[in-house]
Amino acid sequence: MDFSQTFKRIGLDFKALNVAEAPPLGGREHLRLRTLVFLRWLAIFGQTLMVVLVAFGFGYEINLTLCLSIIAASVWLNALLMLGGRSRSQLKDWEAAVQLGFDTLQLAALLGVTGGLSNPFCLMLVAPPTVAAANLPTRHGVAVICVALLASMSLFFWSLDLPWPEGQSLYLPPMYRLGFLFALLIGIVFTAGYAWQAALEARRMEQALEATRAVMEKEHRLSALGGLAAAAAHELGTPLGTIQVVAKEMMLALKPDDPLHEDAALLVSQSQRCRDILKTLSQKPETVDQVYDQMPLRAFLEEIAEPFQHFGKTIHIDIMVEDGMPEAITIKRRPEWLHAVSAFVENAVDFAASQVWIRVEVFDAYVALSVEDDGPGFAPEILSRLGEPYVSTRHSDVKAQLRHNPGGMGLGFFIAKTLCEYSGARLSFGNRDEGGAQVKAMWRRDQMQISGIEP
Repeated sequence: MDFSQTFKRIGLDFKALNVAEAPPLGGREHLRLRTLVFLRWLAIFGQTLMVVLVAFGFGYEINLTLCLSIIAASVWLNALLMLGGRSRSQLKDWEAAVQLGFDTLQLAALLGVTGGLSNPFCLMLVAPPTVAAANLPTRHGVAVICVALLASMSLFFWSLDLPWPEGQSLYLPPMYRLGFLFALLIGIVFTAGYAWQAALEARRMEQALEATRAVMEKEHRLSALGGLAAAAAHELGTPLGTIQVVAKEMMLALKPDDPLHEDAALLVSQSQRCRDILKTLSQKPETVDQVYDQMPLRAFLEEIAEPFQHFGKTIHIDIMVEDGMPEAITIKRRPEWLHAVSAFVENAVDFAASQVWIRVEVFDAYVALSVEDDGPGFAPEILSRLGEPYVSTRHSDVKAQLRHNPGGMGLGFFIAKTLCEYSGARLSFGNRDEGGAQVKAMWRRDQMQISGIEP
């Protein structure tokens, strides 16, 4: 669905907002050096505490010098980074990947001298690749994941004995160690993959919400023009009045046959015209544009359907009113309703075979609006995800019909759904029994501000 065409009518181009397609993984803020340094200090503290506790608290035999030397490597790295004075700067992606790779190797080395895969703290190898997958571009995240996988496999082939009380030893069969290795590898891949997908969806959602906010901000700016015009009219009224008075005095002082008399008369008439225009602008919006601000419901729906009347599809508008209520009703013209319903109608017109229906049912307690078409309907596999950003809305066999229109970006339904929910509506999506798609929104009667037209 090409939702950008709808919003170009109000002067908003999504390509200028950089949301014409799903954002790449690199489209996010870079990791700060301070963040990695802080996490490394936490790791240093935890590693030192456990090594000291095992050596002196439990009295296990451990190569304390070697362990502390490996931990000291992280201490030196943090000290050098802090002395460099870049603690508040953002890291380049490759710099962050190198540091996370170092953290992975340092942890693997410490595990290697303290039992390898027999050490229960092998689970900590999941942390660096998870951070990389959630914060780095794909290629850098995959590089850190590969380092973690290779480091885990190396622990299967080489490691010192697990620290244990003197005179005792813990022996794990090779098959158990192999099973633990596969569990660790799967855990690294699964956890990193989950973090990557969650971060991707969060960035997509944030970008789509930004597009929605831009739409509403555009409308609010347009609405504010009325107040700005009224203020300008008020400020300009006094100097224009002065000009008109002076021009009248000049005209009275000149003889009718004087060439300047005609110029003075023209100046008086034009200044009066300016004052009339400013007087109109200074009036309250409801006194000068009631049709725009408060309009018949049918006219509102016809305004939505009008841009799509020439697409070769027949658009039907049906208004059904509960018994005893007036058939002619008015509705407050709100931009979020206009743009949301326009998005649904545009999508229906894109996929309809020949007919589109815009139906409104007005009851005493609520108002229901539905947009239906006779097209192929929504694909079953995406119905549960419909309304999320960057989700295509129909069967895959109709995508070829849209190749001539590459502007569709999967944001239309998301923005329309957000706008409707912003105004208090409850939305549902589904397929009609007769074939085709159906989108239905329901508001409370007071939310729609519907009333009868007074004679």
